[in-house]
Amino acid sequence: MTGSPNGMLFVATDIATQDEADFNQWYDREHVEERVRVPGFLSGTRYQALHGGRKYLGLYKTESLASFTSVAYRAAFTQQTPWSVASLDKMRDPMRRVCAVEAVTGQGCGSYLAIVNLTPAQPEVLKASISHLGTQLAEQPGFVRSSLLSPDAELSSPLPKESRENRHLLPMLMIESSSVEACRRLSELACRQLEIPAAEALHYALGWQLTTQELSS
Repeated sequence: MTGSPNGMLFVATDIATQDEADFNQWYDREHVEERVRVPGFLSGTRYQALHGGRKYLGLYKTESLASFTSVAYRAAFTQQTPWSVASLDKMRDPMRRVCAVEAVTGQGCGSYLAIVNLTPAQPEVLKASISHLGTQLAEQPGFVRSSLLSPDAELSSPLPKESRENRHLLPMLMIESSSVEACRRLSELACRQLEIPAAEALHYALGWQLTTQELSS
């Protein structure tokens, strides 16, 4: 990658069973489109957990981290709709991170996603390590894309219901693949190379995605 890295808003949460229908309606009918319409945003993608972690994950890709400092985003973030305020209040154990997308190998959007929390290290060392790992993963069937998500401490302000205690902004490895079997196999290979227990990897299935091109067409 050249120039400024893409940005990524990473939001994961659980939700009470009785609130799921309204929560998903809010995300699908209002929130994703609202965010993707913010200048600098490229896509909004929803996932649901297959193994470990919070049940729902939303990823919003942006042109750069600067997209999260714009007047338009600040207005969207601070002037929530009543439906948004109510939905954010229903989140259980939410997690919000604003990350730089670095050390990218491959291209496209996979149907399955593995997320692995990493041990903090010097940024350049970590990027080199994940780039090298990406070239190994890319040789495997079902691989689509891998990247390093590096949280920005200043931009990763917590959600209303997010705990402030022991809030660790850990870098994350994200592996996208084309099948559930490839997701499992690639995450196991990555964890083995990184000396991380395979059970710690989180697995998600793609729900749906909205891009800026679709909104402008």
